Amino acid sequence: MVRLKKALLGGFLALMLPVSDGAAQVAARATERANPQRINLAHFDHLFTQARIGGEQVGVLRIYSEAPDYRFAIEPREGYACVDDVARAMVLLAAQPSLTAARLRQLDLLTRFVLRMQADNGYFHNFIWQDGRTNREYRTSLAELNWWSLRALWGLEAAMLRLPAQSQTAVRARLAADRLVANLKRDLPIANARLLTVEGIAVPDWLPFGSGSDAASTALLGLLPHYQRTRDVGTRALIARLGEGLVQMQSGDAATFPHGAHLSWRNQWHAWGNAQAYALLRAGALLDRPDFTRSALAEVDGFYPYLLRTGMLSGFTIRRSGERTGPAEIQRFPQIAYGISPMVLAATEAYRITGEPRYRIMAQRLAQWFAGDNDARQRMLDPKSGRAFDGIVGADRVNRNAGAESTVEALLALTALGGTKLP
Repeated sequence: MVRLKKALLGGFLALMLPVSDGAAQVAARATERANPQRINLAHFDHLFTQARIGGEQVGVLRIYSEAPDYRFAIEPREGYACVDDVARAMVLLAAQPSLTAARLRQLDLLTRFVLRMQADNGYFHNFIWQDGRTNREYRTSLAELNWWSLRALWGLEAAMLRLPAQSQTAVRARLAADRLVANLKRDLPIANARLLTVEGIAVPDWLPFGSGSDAASTALLGLLPHYQRTRDVGTRALIARLGEGLVQMQSGDAATFPHGAHLSWRNQWHAWGNAQAYALLRAGALLDRPDFTRSALAEVDGFYPYLLRTGMLSGFTIRRSGERTGPAEIQRFPQIAYGISPMVLAATEAYRITGEPRYRIMAQRLAQWFAGDNDARQRMLDPKSGRAFDGIVGADRVNRNAGAESTVEALLALTALGGTKLP
């Protein structure tokens, strides 16, 4: 851990400097001799507010913060705060090396919000309205096996690592997480796993949404600490089967497009939520599954260098015709923090596991997207305010809003780049 921290701290100072290989190298050498820098949580705190749900005080992050004055907005069909972003925030706070009493209180309040959003069926609603009512009707807020329920699991397991074990919130979190995992064991069809063919591509049908390896990677990130906490054999079996599904979604190799990338769903890849390599590295290490590790490193070794050479992508589809597999459609924009962060996490985890310096260098190069090494040639993270902008929407166009998802994902990437293992 000490070696990793010293080696990766250069990424923080590199983000403060003009983008060039020389500047990054100088920054890396300088910060390897310096003390760790804390990430800037000022905009995170700007987004944080307290609310009341069912008479209980909870904490949330406002979803939308709009330039130029960064006031808040509400999505009229959804609401102003959601489990998806609050659970991210819980992981971020739980990952910090030390928590003041105020930060621990913040983590407790955020956890209470997620707990309040668990429905009677064990899954989670996602959004709330400003008056504290839960949005139970809109499709992105239904209590079901979906992204927000899976991210809730990761957030709850992360929070339990830092909250006092016998506190009321921690006890409630254990019960909620265990109930959700029981749902996943029941509802994911791992016992009747099959392969289907989409555009000539063989994909699994036992992941969320059938072949949703993107959502499955989020599930794994919650299931891994759940297994470490409970040592439940059923959770271990679920992790193994989901990991095998992620491996099945890998396509191409170092010489063939898409160069070892793990497809997101069916024959599609999109950058957002593409945490398959990161999840497989963590699962491979915990379960002693070298096949998981090999699959993850193949993406890091093949796909990430391709993106660094040719430029970041937003998404693509592939199609197999005869013996040839190739791209059917490629999109370059939008590019968002949630698309870059999973790659930074995977590269830092690859360095943690292998000790090979090239992965440290790759993580730093990927993170330079936040510093301006991108299609817009603009910083996507303002180190003075702690804001991360919401995306690059064209070659020269940046969405300068700074909502919760972008800000927290950027801070997660910086936390990992600084040598901290996420929970």
